[in-house]
Amino acid sequence: MYEVRLHGRGGQGAVMAAGILAAGLVAEGRFAVAIPSFGFERRGAPVVAFLRSDEREIRRMTNITYPDCVVCIDPTVARSVDIFAGLKPGGTLVQTTSKPLAALELSDAVGTVGLIDAIRIAMEIFRRPITNTLMLGAFARTTGVVSLDALKQALADSDFRDAGLGQNLAALDRGYHETEVHRLGCEAAA
Repeated sequence: MYEVRLHGRGGQGAVMAAGILAAGLVAEGRFAVAIPSFGFERRGAPVVAFLRSDEREIRRMTNITYPDCVVCIDPTVARSVDIFAGLKPGGTLVQTTSKPLAALELSDAVGTVGLIDAIRIAMEIFRRPITNTLMLGAFARTTGVVSLDALKQALADSDFRDAGLGQNLAALDRGYHETEVHRLGCEAAA
């Protein structure tokens, strides 16, 4: 079973991103379930969403305590939430940031990092800092767990209107192609 925890802020689409990711995984023949978690339910408050994927049917609908991957769609949420809590050793971090890898404070558990300046790109595409579809592209590029084509199909099957769909498809594509992937421990050998 592959488990993902998505961190963001209310209004940024973390819950929606988990649902689209689940739909993309299902389109590729896997079982997947997106699990939203609601707390304060207000714009700007830290939020978390969860996703499980497996080759077999999934019965567990609980929060994910020990994720394989953490997706952080807001660069400031780590100031108020321990995004690395429970991350499995060798786990993956997909992070929106304008900072280089050397400037980040990472947990020793992190083995792979996908970095993208998603806020800047979102402002270019949407004129608002909504990074969820960008981060789905970054997730696909960093992990290889789901294909870009499957995510495009999941977006096309969603409830976006034509203009919104076009923008989100562009965001997904840029998220995939503009993500830098770093394999820690391999960087020094390169």
